[in-house]
Amino acid sequence: MFSKACEYGIRSLIYITMKSSHNERVNLVDISAAIDSPTAFTAKILQKLVKNNIVESVKGPHGGFHVAKESMDTISLSDVVKAIDGDTIYNGCGLGLAECNELRPCPLHEKFTQVRGDLKQMLKTTNLRSLAEELESGSSVLRV
Repeated sequence: MFSKACEYGIRSLIYITMKSSHNERVNLVDISAAIDSPTAFTAKILQKLVKNNIVESVKGPHGGFHVAKESMDTISLSDVVKAIDGDTIYNGCGLGLAECNELRPCPLHEKFTQVRGDLKQMLKTTNLRSLAEELESGSSVLRV
């Protein structure tokens, strides 16, 4: 459903948000280890998230990545997906056809339209803080 970059981006942000809630910054190597992702690929993803003002980066020996506390409740998964993958997840055909609409629907069009709507609602209403709290409580994990 999501690109690999988007998956790593979401996982990174959950981890960074958890650390940020304790006033900690986290470096790239620690993020990659925590979410089991390639370091160079994660760096490129985090650059996109910094550019889109979703995560902040501080350089230097006491630097690292963090999410501002006031942003934890306002940044939704929808913001993250849009920053990394754009909005094609909300508009594309379920079968990948170039032209699929109400007038010329693919066999999955009606069902996929409903699923896509539910997904959009879930992404818009899920914020970083809630996901970080699940991680911290132990009710969810970022790597197996």
